Amino acid sequence: MRPGLAPIFKGGALQYNETGFIDADSPAIPMNYTFQFGPVFQAWPLLLHGTWMTIQLSGLAMLLGLAVAVLCAWGKTSGPAPLRALIQVYIELIRNTPFLVQLFFFFFALPAVGVRWSPYTAALVAMTVNLGAYATEIVRAGIEAIPRGQIEAGLALNLTRVEIFRFVVLKPALRAIYPALTSQFILLMLASSVVSVISADDLTSVAATLQSETFRSFEIYIVITLIYLALTLCFSYVFRRIHDRYLSYPDGRS
Repeated sequence: MRPGLAPIFKGGALQYNETGFIDADSPAIPMNYTFQFGPVFQAWPLLLHGTWMTIQLSGLAMLLGLAVAVLCAWGKTSGPAPLRALIQVYIELIRNTPFLVQLFFFFFALPAVGVRWSPYTAALVAMTVNLGAYATEIVRAGIEAIPRGQIEAGLALNLTRVEIFRFVVLKPALRAIYPALTSQFILLMLASSVVSVISADDLTSVAATLQSETFRSFEIYIVITLIYLALTLCFSYVFRRIHDRYLSYPDGRS
C-alpha cells in the first residue's frame, strides 16, 4: 500500500480523510455538492431539439422496420426456398451481433466502399435493419398462428394471395402479436441512445454536449432519464390508442 493511502484504511474499513474518502459506517456523510438545475433548464431549446430528434428517429425506424418485418415474414412463410434461406441469414446475422457493431458498420465501414451517409441516415438505417430482424420472427409467429381454415375461406372467395395475406392473415396476426411488437418498439426507442456515439443529434448526444459545457453531470442525466421515461409512457399511450382504434374487436375485446 502506498504511504499516501495508508490513512484511508483502518482495520480494513474505508475512512474519511482529506482526499474525500468516506467511512461507509459513518452516521454523517459530508456532502459539498450543490445541485444546480438552472444551467440544464436554460438549455431547454437544445433538450427539446434532442427529444424531437429521438422521437423522429425512433418513429421512422418503427414504421420502416415494421414494413421490413412484414415483407420478410411473408417471404419466410410463403416464399421460395432461396428467399427463405436469404431471410434467415439476415435474421441470424442481425440478431447475433451487437447493435453498436451494426451502427459502426453503416457509418464507418460503408464509406470504405464509397457509401457515405450522414449520422442521422446511418442511425436510421441501422435501427431499421435491427428492428426488422427482430420483428420478422414476431410477425412470422403471428402469421403461423392463423388457422388454416381462414386462409382456405379466402381461397374459396377467389381472393389473390396478396389479398389473403392483407385482409385475412395480417390483421389477425398483428392483433395477436401487438403486445410483443410494441415492446420491441419501446426497446428500439431506448436503444436509440446508442446512436450518439456517431454524433447523431439525439437526446443522449445533447446530454453529452451539455455535460461538457456545464459540468453538471448529475442534474443533466437526471433530466435526461426523466425525459426518456416520459417518452416511453407517451409511446405506450399512442400504441394503446392505435390498438383500440384499429385492432380491437367490434365488441370491444382486446
